[in-house]
Amino acid sequence: MTDVYADFREAVNMSPADLRTWLGSDESREVGQKASTGAESVGHDSGRKIIRLLEKKRSSLTEADEDHMRKVVGYVHRHLAQRPEGDVTDTKWRWSLMNWGHDPLKD
Repeated sequence: MTDVYADFREAVNMSPADLRTWLGSDESREVGQKASTGAESVGHDSGRKIIRLLEKKRSSLTEADEDHMRKVVGYVHRHLAQRPEGDVTDTKWRWSLMNWGHDPLKD
């Protein structure tokens, strides 16, 4: 594995349990791009994949896992660069990042 694993572990600062709880919330389902009304958002689906990645042994990770890790790292970095002014506690910006496993209030 390249340093993608380290980058992923740095970008994802939520535990599998925290992420699982978050993904069960109404706020989590409110944000993100959806293919159609009522569909699961891309970020919500990614959150479920992230939980599986966090729970996998590093030696068991596949090329597809590494591809998703790159996608997560890229999303988190791009989204953090768009941080809005003021308190972000109850914002769709934060909620979207949390779907991708990163809680900006933990930094």
